Amino acid sequence: MRFDTKIAIAVRSDLAVWQKLNVTAFLASGVAAGIPEVAGKPYEDGSGNRYLEMFRQPVLVYTGPAAALAAVRERAVTRGMPAAVYTEELFWTGDDDANRDAVRAVAAEDLALAGIAVYGPRNAVDKVCRGLALHS
Repeated sequence: MRFDTKIAIAVRSDLAVWQKLNVTAFLASGVAAGIPEVAGKPYEDGSGNRYLEMFRQPVLVYTGPAAALAAVRERAVTRGMPAAVYTEELFWTGDDDANRDAVRAVAAEDLALAGIAVYGPRNAVDKVCRGLALHS
């Protein structure tokens, strides 16, 4: 099935594997929490156990250097697209309030992005993510 929208997560290429996974998980949660229509219905197995709903569409994970992530952020903001950011400082903060304070303390153009997620029309997301490679 081809969707009209796209969920893209970009992680900085020089991060440790645990950091890439952590960033991806946090950014995915941002999209799930901020865009209600991306979630499907809850799951249930054959024994009647219920499980949480997940995205109703694939999530593409990209990678690139810091400058490429900064360009993605700038293009997404310029186009008014929903985005989630994860900055380097968030690896060392202790709680959700400290996370928001750490992001708020830095001007947009100075954010040390470890990752960014964007959601929107397929073609717009493709343009915003130009220059990134699919993570392998």
